[in-house]
Amino acid sequence: MSKVCELTGKKAMVGNNVSHALNRTKRKFNANLITKRFYIPEEDKWITLKLSTAALKNINKKGISAVIKEAKEKGFLVK
Repeated sequence: MSKVCELTGKKAMVGNNVSHALNRTKRKFNANLITKRFYIPEEDKWITLKLSTAALKNINKKGISAVIKEAKEKGFLVK
């Protein structure tokens, strides 16, 4: 499965490990993703989303229906 948030589109970034001697080697900064189930009362069904913890905070603040609506407008969520 891909390491991309389904609501915000966050994905892994590339950077460097920097040693004390300032040697640089490539590394990846992965997004902080979790898999979570949500109940949508308007559609009377459960959906499973892979999302970042930042998206989860947005859901707690705005509600699942509002966040899904925004994601569909931006083109991230296809479900």
